[in-house]
Amino acid sequence: MKPKITFLSIAVAASLLSAAHTANAAGFQLAEYSATGLGRAYAGEAAIADNASAQWRNPAMLTYLPGTQVSLGAIYVNPNVDVNGTVDGSTSKNPTLPTSNAASSDFADDAIIPNVYLSHKYSDQVAVGFALGTNYGMETNLGNDFAAAHFGNQASVTTMEANLNAAYQLNQQWSVGGGLRYVMGEGSFGAKTPENNIIGQSISAPKGTVLKYMEGDDTAWGWQVGTAWQINQDHRIGFSYKSEVQLKLEGYATGFGFDSSLSNGNRDNGTMDLALPATAELASFHQLTEKLAIHSSINWTDWSSFEKLEAQLDTFGSQMVKVENWQDNYRVAFGATYQLEPKLTLRTGIAYDTSAVSDKNRTITIPETDRTWLSFGASYAFSKQFTLDGGLTYILAKDAPITESRGYASDDTAQDVGGQFVGETKGNIWLIGIQASYRF
Repeated sequence: MKPKITFLSIAVAASLLSAAHTANAAGFQLAEYSATGLGRAYAGEAAIADNASAQWRNPAMLTYLPGTQVSLGAIYVNPNVDVNGTVDGSTSKNPTLPTSNAASSDFADDAIIPNVYLSHKYSDQVAVGFALGTNYGMETNLGNDFAAAHFGNQASVTTMEANLNAAYQLNQQWSVGGGLRYVMGEGSFGAKTPENNIIGQSISAPKGTVLKYMEGDDTAWGWQVGTAWQINQDHRIGFSYKSEVQLKLEGYATGFGFDSSLSNGNRDNGTMDLALPATAELASFHQLTEKLAIHSSINWTDWSSFEKLEAQLDTFGSQMVKVENWQDNYRVAFGATYQLEPKLTLRTGIAYDTSAVSDKNRTITIPETDRTWLSFGASYAFSKQFTLDGGLTYILAKDAPITESRGYASDDTAQDVGGQFVGETKGNIWLIGIQASYRF
């Protein structure tokens, strides 16, 4: 592993996980697709059709939506994520570097996640839909004063996705659906020198000097399929699958960590592959009484496909950026819906997300850990056509240890510059959503 690639690697990694804390699902995945589902911790989504947003999680649910429906909404994400630890300068190439505290509070930025959905029941069997939202995104900034900035200090990933979906009701029990996904993505990743550093045999660089910075964008296609089994009038099971989408972020790289010729704002063009992993959901819905329904979901994300990051630079060719070695993530959710009165519906839910990384592979800028969701929500039908939904969720992230270097060559090279980091991450997230739906 060449030293000039190490810092970009960690910054890239940073961008990827902060999504977990901005988006609140595993890795850099976004779960927040509707305020309706937010109120039940997204339990049973592939088997429930409240409004046009249902197609986002299972296109087969379009067959359950009468007439033409429109849903517009947004979710405000307020992550409070901290990293605290120490950097042991004696473990760098210069054993005289001091030990220093390394802390960054509330470093994952707030975000507003918008969405737009349209559905139309074309006939008794055929329905079509359009969806505009996002499955992945984040923005984070650990700050120039962060004592472990040599492991990455800023990153962002932004995606927007448009779906065209269609569904067909085979008979009274079975419906199937599918759709095309067009994904637009962009990202930026950076790392800087901390105050105590060594970049040569006996020299250091001013604090905040850019080691690595890279940004790029790309568009790509994906697909999704789903099915629904109406066991009887009160019980339903749904299943959906979204394909992996491969983005090739094309842009530029700068910073003397790549090469001395890229100092002072000079650039080299390049690309970085970024895989948005495949996902699947198995969900159930059960109407126990006239007023009470319960629902559940099991979700899987193929994060084990995310093994490494590799840069393709025009001048410096193919370079290993960072070893990731993530693992598959699972999510279990349970919820309930209660029809308090004809116009007012109440929801609640609880969910548990497993981490997409082991303790060994957790990093400062990717403090990925297990999360517990507690959710509440309500819908009010102002008329047969117009409904307003709201949801509130509190997510508690499990405290988890972090050590860098993790023993990989890319980490070791970063450690040579500023020393080893040992610490932990802790945090919580608030989600507030609102959504308006209209049926024509």
